[in-house]
Amino acid sequence: MKRPIFLGAAFGLLAALAQAAEITGAWHAEFESPRGRQRIQFDLKADGDKLTGKTLSRFGGGTRETEIQDGKIEGDTLSFVQVLNFQGNEMRISYTGKVSGDGIDFTRKVGDFGSSDFKASRGALPDGPAEPSIPPRPGQGAEIGPDDKPAYEPPPAGFNDKRDGIPHGKLEMIEYESKTVGTTRKMQVYTPPGYSEDTKYPVLYILHGIGGDETEWQRFAKVDALMDNLIADKKAVPMIVVMPNGRAQKDDRANAGMGAAPAFAVFERDLLDDVIPAIEKRYGTRSDREGRALAGLSMGGGQTLNFGLGNLDKFAWVGAFSSAPNTKPPSELVPDPDKAKDKLKLLVVTCGNKDGLFHISKGVHAYLKEKDVPHVWHVDDQGHDPTHWANALHFFMQKIFR
Repeated sequence: MKRPIFLGAAFGLLAALAQAAEITGAWHAEFESPRGRQRIQFDLKADGDKLTGKTLSRFGGGTRETEIQDGKIEGDTLSFVQVLNFQGNEMRISYTGKVSGDGIDFTRKVGDFGSSDFKASRGALPDGPAEPSIPPRPGQGAEIGPDDKPAYEPPPAGFNDKRDGIPHGKLEMIEYESKTVGTTRKMQVYTPPGYSEDTKYPVLYILHGIGGDETEWQRFAKVDALMDNLIADKKAVPMIVVMPNGRAQKDDRANAGMGAAPAFAVFERDLLDDVIPAIEKRYGTRSDREGRALAGLSMGGGQTLNFGLGNLDKFAWVGAFSSAPNTKPPSELVPDPDKAKDKLKLLVVTCGNKDGLFHISKGVHAYLKEKDVPHVWHVDDQGHDPTHWANALHFFMQKIFR
């Protein structure tokens, strides 16, 4: 009487072993992702309902190997997580795959940056360069062209070193009540030398990257010394510089992880409804659109384009440096080119030609050029790094509020 049960268990074991054999081994794929063309190899090992192994990724001329985490198998479906470090922040990339004949149909999801569908084939990743993009999205896989050159010279040595013998402004950390987030939040504020509440100063708001917080810009560019030097040399008008935390959630720590990506979109409301009113209540500021500028790096560059170009009644000066994949498509950023031409006093878009996100900024530039929207397009030999961002801020500060 127990023999059928035994046979059933045996068949189940054989099926499990066959499934494990079908999944175990090397698989490779080449596909389009939100950041460009990717080549990847999976070395997988199935053991019952558990999945272990590693990934070997090739992107932008670099190679990265990581152990997979949270690997699971349910029938013909498998899932796992690849954990990468991006700007000092943990980035979790989830994969879900379904075994189908000679391949695995995968969906790859990178936080809130979008997903990619592709098919992995049996075997190791072939040597050689990636095949041409199929097909490239606007600006993706962009090559360096005649437009992609510096628009300004690098700043002089010591441009953001603290100098003796000149007046110095004040850098302070303040708190404000955020109705958007429902908590008390922090931001860092620079006020120029000789600040007086009786004077109405223009205000520059600068936004950090995905791995930063309200202290990042000061660490990367030494904003107070940079601004002091420009004002002393009469290369910039006295202004207030505000460095908020662009991660609009209660846990706004810089190590909050990729799960915080949606909070960067929510920050639009925090900026408009809480940050700006708090600054204009506490300091002597101008409250007109030509008295406000917005700039940012990486994730903050995307926010700058999304929020600045989306609120031209609030900002007349916009600077986006090395914008990240959170950037909206150019046609959504500037749906009405004539309005942008009329409202913008200055639009600066910059990126390094060694930056893996170059295609994003180039796509914005290409659209603006096509629609004849005046802007500064600057490409240097940097990557996705603080040198590029500090240099861009140095240029931008000299051009605004003129």
